[in-house]
Amino acid sequence: MSPSIPLQEMIRAIRSARTQCEERGVIQRECAAIRAQFRQVDNGGARSHNLAKLLYVHMLGYPAHFGQMECVRMIASPRYSEKRVGYLGAMMLLDEKQDASLLITNSIKNDLAHSNQYVQSLALCTLACMGSAEMCRDLAPEIDRLLRASNSYIKKKAALCAVHIVRKVHDLGELFAPAARSLLAEKNHGVLHGAVVLITQLCERNPEALERFRKTVPDLVQIMKGLVISGYSPEHDVAGISDPFLQVRILRLLRILGRHNETASDAMNDLLAQVATNTDSTKTVGNAVLYETVLTVLDIKSESGLRVLAVNILGRFLLNNDRNIRYIAMTSLQRIVGTDHNAVQRHRGTIVDCLKDQDASVNRALELSLALVSASNIRTMMKELAQAASGIFHAAERYAPSQRWHIDTILHVLTTAGGDVRDETVPNLIQLITNTSELHCYTVHKLYRALLTDISQPSLVQVACWCIGEYGDLLLKGECQETEPSQVTEDDALDALETVLQSHMSSPATRGFALTATMKLSTRITENVDRIRSIVSIYGSCMDVELQQRAVEYNALFRKYDHMRYLTSVLYVIGSNEEAVVSISVRCSLQVCDLLDLLGGSEEPLQPSTALGLPNSTSTAGGDLLDLLGGLELTPLAPGLTHAHTHTHTHTHTHTHTHTHTHTHTHTHTHTHTLVETEREPEVKNLTKTKLQTETSSLRIK
Repeated sequence: MSPSIPLQEMIRAIRSARTQCEERGVIQRECAAIRAQFRQVDNGGARSHNLAKLLYVHMLGYPAHFGQMECVRMIASPRYSEKRVGYLGAMMLLDEKQDASLLITNSIKNDLAHSNQYVQSLALCTLACMGSAEMCRDLAPEIDRLLRASNSYIKKKAALCAVHIVRKVHDLGELFAPAARSLLAEKNHGVLHGAVVLITQLCERNPEALERFRKTVPDLVQIMKGLVISGYSPEHDVAGISDPFLQVRILRLLRILGRHNETASDAMNDLLAQVATNTDSTKTVGNAVLYETVLTVLDIKSESGLRVLAVNILGRFLLNNDRNIRYIAMTSLQRIVGTDHNAVQRHRGTIVDCLKDQDASVNRALELSLALVSASNIRTMMKELAQAASGIFHAAERYAPSQRWHIDTILHVLTTAGGDVRDETVPNLIQLITNTSELHCYTVHKLYRALLTDISQPSLVQVACWCIGEYGDLLLKGECQETEPSQVTEDDALDALETVLQSHMSSPATRGFALTATMKLSTRITENVDRIRSIVSIYGSCMDVELQQRAVEYNALFRKYDHMRYLTSVLYVIGSNEEAVVSISVRCSLQVCDLLDLLGGSEEPLQPSTALGLPNSTSTAGGDLLDLLGGLELTPLAPGLTHAHTHTHTHTHTHTHTHTHTHTHTHTHTHTHTLVETEREPEVKNLTKTKLQTETSSLRIK
């Protein structure tokens, strides 16, 4: 390929390459030729030609860093054609982090003072594009001088260059403030646009400048009114809107100036109302102006009627066919629903309809719909929000009209989206069911039917298993008046739990719920205990450690302490409802004491609290028994009940103080009941005989 190949031919050759390898070959040959030309001291007019080709190579993603110094040399050239390509190359190949950028500072300063406005504009564009902080400090006085120039073409570029300088060096903002304010008196829209952008940047970065420029609100209002009421201007008209770009910039600046300032807000209220009512909303350009107007109204201290008008505009946006417009409307409504709830509530129907949209922006509609839930519309809103499981739980808990409605709503969500809810949903629902005793029968029947229908929703299955194990007696009775009459047998209940245990869709946690529920049912049914024992024994060799541990502990209850299986009715008590196990603790306390006595515990008499692991005292035998029970943690007795139990023993002892065996008699009756099922060892039989004699002697004395 010839080194002097024109740019157009090089582009054509690259595009005609059939493979990536062929394209790389063309580019490598051309880059080698360009390097050779750069090394020549004087290659005439080919310098700009070669640099232009190198810039195209750079745009394709190939390395072109060897052209940086050529850019520096061409910027210093007196020729405008070379200077133009040199500045373009500097903006593309250089940045503020490279040392080569410092070499062009002096050239830019000279060009800013050039008599040709186009040369000045090249220097301004380059400084605004890649000027470093050091360059900005050195050239800031030159930019301030150009802001006061008579040429509008230079002033608008100088204003945008000043914006870059303010972003790089905040302290230089004070230098441009006087000139920026004077630019608002210009008639040229380009200069006005640059001035508004510069003032916006100054106000965002300097609170003192913000207070100073609040005095310009009347000037900005007059400029905006002129744009709104002006007739057709072919130079600035875009789809029937006069210079919408300048309008959007002015509205954004007014929003900053009117924020947290009542005086400035009052000065722009009439203008905002005029823009909101006179702007055509059928065109995308008009919607852009209206959207910026709405944001301004909602961000300043505007009148209530004006805020309602802004919300209504957003409501119209929700009906637009453009999904982008609907999205920004929902985003804006989401931000103001906390302060203007009633105004947003009027568009609830439109917002809910957006839930049926297949677009991804439906998430915005969902978030906004949840924010609109209140006590007055909770029933209707829940029907539309069944898929929003997490938000529904929070809303239902906050505004539930009744406990039954609360439970029905959550169960409906679990039925449709049980796999997508948060982890705390299951214990929270169990706590709710536990605290609603009048709905136990209704809930267990409803969950049983849901379990038969679908076991693919893990949260629903876990709650259903817990309820069947906890309230299985209510399920088997079938006397629930709030549901359709149905007879559930013991085999039916066990079949449902066994299906969960055997299903491949059940997680280990779900199987744990089902296994515990099966064990609990052994205390509530009489004819299928052997079947329960066989189901539990299967999981004694399960690969899951948690399930295996539970099965082994439950099997230990069957083998060694079969008479104490009713203790499983208090396993896994959810929450802090101590009353649920107090009565059971009182009934089993004496029996556990005597069982520990038989197992060879301490020679000293054990109190009931010791056997149950209560904080009154500790016992090695008691700890061993609890280990066999699988880490059973029973809820401590309430202080009042403990005191009443102790008082009963004291009273008995006082009443028969002349007989030393009376206190023993208080426990021997329980021993007799326990030993009926424990006649395995000779010493146990002898102990039974001795205690029976003691009881007879006590009765004779009495």
